[in-house]
Amino acid sequence: MVTTKILIGYAFYLPIALFLTYYVSKTLFNNSKIFMLDIFKGREEIALSTNKLFKTGFYLLNIGYALLILELHLGSNTYQSLIENLSYKLGGFSIYLGIMLFLNLYLFFRGKKKSKQAHKIEQ
Repeated sequence: MVTTKILIGYAFYLPIALFLTYYVSKTLFNNSKIFMLDIFKGREEIALSTNKLFKTGFYLLNIGYALLILELHLGSNTYQSLIENLSYKLGGFSIYLGIMLFLNLYLFFRGKKKSKQAHKIEQ
């Protein structure tokens, strides 16, 4: 019976974690194209390539972390325990995704700042 509840937990956790990763990634990297174009002074090819590399790294880090914390421990053999454990896992993963989102934004803004500094030096 415990194994069945754990499998139910995995059946909920994995699709939700993957969807959250996909959604955050899609939102972040669709909106970061403008930053990349600014950082690379309108050179679209290198800006889009760099954006795709960031996106790939984002997927690898976040899906890897989601799989790393996959293990469910049910304190008791109840559905309440399952829901509480899933809530803890998904909440922690959501916080982690938020941190990763802000880290990427920081990197984009830092790149933009460095680009402007380099542009000032060139002039």
